[in-house]
Amino acid sequence: MTNGHPSHPEPSELVLLARLGAHSRWAKESDRTAATAPARAALEARFLAEAEGDPVRALSVRKAYYARLALASARARRERSAKGAIA
Repeated sequence: MTNGHPSHPEPSELVLLARLGAHSRWAKESDRTAATAPARAALEARFLAEAEGDPVRALSVRKAYYARLALASARARRERSAKGAIA
């Protein structure tokens, strides 16, 4: 823990805490698909709203959303890799 203070965990500890929370959450769930259905429906509704109700355009909005996520992920991996090479 950073500075020995429990409210400021190290990044590696945050990863472990997140993993613990996720495993605990899903251990209690018998149907993951049903549990995530409201979130998936809300995301699809967001895409449709952004496309002003046009399902064809909503598909493109959805693809653009995931392409942006992939780009951000690639950049983050590249930055982490570069920092590791310097250290």
